[in-house]
Amino acid sequence: MTDRTVHVRITGRVQGVSYRAWTEDAAAELGLRGWVRNRRDGSVEAIFSGTDAAVADILARCKSGPPAARVDGVAVTERPPGNDLPAGFDFRPTAD
Repeated sequence: MTDRTVHVRITGRVQGVSYRAWTEDAAAELGLRGWVRNRRDGSVEAIFSGTDAAVADILARCKSGPPAARVDGVAVTERPPGNDLPAGFDFRPTAD
């Protein structure tokens, strides 16, 4: 049960389709820490931190997203685990 932390950028039709709320629910279900937010360029950005298995699970789910979404790409960057993450999973304001 090794910890893994990733930064993710999801592109496609991922805003206006409840992608952030869906992500928050899925991450909470998997016991992940981190956050999700919209980007002004139309993408969704997230940090996921948890067990290897839970992070792999959320990454697989992100490739389809909620029913109304159309995911064109999921870019994943590994990140060192940090103490700068919330205790749970948060919604963050839109960023540039």
